[in-house]
Amino acid sequence: MAINYIRTKVKEQDPKVRATNFSEVCYGYTKEEALEEASRCINCKKPRCVEACPVSVQIPRFIEALTKDDVARAAQIIAEDNLLPSVCGRVCPQENQCEGSCILGVKGEPVAIGLLERYVGDWKIKNVESNDQSPAPSHQSQIKVAIVGSGPAGLACAADLAKMGYAVTIFEVLHKAGGVLQYGIPEFRLPKSAIVEQEINAVRELGVEIVTDTVVGRTVTIDELMDRDGFEAVFIGSGAGLPKFMGIQGESSNGVVSANEFLTRANLMKAYDSSYDTPIFTGSHVVVVGGGNVAMDAVRTAKRLGAKATIVYRRSEAELPARLEEVHHAKEEGIEFRMLTNPTAIVADENGWVKAIRCVEMELGEPDASGRRSPVVKVGSEFEVECSSVVMALGTSPNPLISQTTAGLETNRWGCVVADENGATTRQGVFAGGDVVTGAATVILAMGAGRTAARAIDNYLKTK
Repeated sequence: MAINYIRTKVKEQDPKVRATNFSEVCYGYTKEEALEEASRCINCKKPRCVEACPVSVQIPRFIEALTKDDVARAAQIIAEDNLLPSVCGRVCPQENQCEGSCILGVKGEPVAIGLLERYVGDWKIKNVESNDQSPAPSHQSQIKVAIVGSGPAGLACAADLAKMGYAVTIFEVLHKAGGVLQYGIPEFRLPKSAIVEQEINAVRELGVEIVTDTVVGRTVTIDELMDRDGFEAVFIGSGAGLPKFMGIQGESSNGVVSANEFLTRANLMKAYDSSYDTPIFTGSHVVVVGGGNVAMDAVRTAKRLGAKATIVYRRSEAELPARLEEVHHAKEEGIEFRMLTNPTAIVADENGWVKAIRCVEMELGEPDASGRRSPVVKVGSEFEVECSSVVMALGTSPNPLISQTTAGLETNRWGCVVADENGATTRQGVFAGGDVVTGAATVILAMGAGRTAARAIDNYLKTK
């Protein structure tokens, strides 16, 4: 059989239309398109795609089921390793993981694994009323395990522990479960009620209890969970939600916000919906400082809120850390990119509101520790960009509250919890994984860390 090196195209909203709404950009595959794309998989004897998946989804197996039009079986296979297929199919950087390792990508285009996973996940949401697709717990233990945070790491860890039979409770600081899936990723990339909440319900159906509005470290401490409430192990998956700023002059001006706050207001609090009374200020021109996926999410959100939207980034386009797909979509939607530009100050008017951002031009010098060429200031290149608000998308670090209130829990110089390769921390019975350990990373890497920690917690409890 001849190998097809060209992937099946997927339909998207017209850029000029989608830049004015928060509906999902990508429509996903139809049944016919999914079957056509699935037929491209050559079912390798040694599938590199599985090795490259942080949660080890059995990709050729689920695709083979799909080629036989057995979507229910494909969903069962995925559920063995991943209860969030519709989420992962949308936001995983497949190009660097499963698809990046696909053998077809050597001579042509890799199999669209993400789109196929999304198709199966969406089918399951629409067609399976209960969680009978997931392996049921073999027994129900009275041993209690607490999970701090309901983001990707916490959900993955909780799901695996529940399948093992433990009594699992997730403690979430916000009023809705999901962590970054709820507050960080825009509706036009990841629908909340249609996708995120449905897949979280799949975790609940395993017997996992989710307690919201609980600030671990204030409402309850880890010591209290273990010593008073009877939890025999704790997994910290609280993420990295503390925003970073530049420390430049004028950064405290009205109209300067972190991308974290900007996106939380837009996503979790639905500031884009006129029926919600959530304030979010953009003004006529928003400048977003940064070049990662969060920066792309923020600038594309600002555009949809009606403002002119500009990215300012100190390196060249080749060094942008954001996914190529997100950069491509942003350009299609009319986002302005100012590369090799670095802010030096925020200029405010007499009332303290942003009126411009002062910048300098940069040029690339020698590579730094990360392998990227270091930006160097061009002498005498200072200029100003008029704007009404500035969003800082410079990365995040873990909130220190948990480490400050938990004796014996070691952190490194970046404030990340120190954990070994299995997620064990310096505090006995306490494990951690995801962004709280690594700093800001991807959804799927956090899920992989959660699954690894679940196995380690099981081993710890069995040998305790």
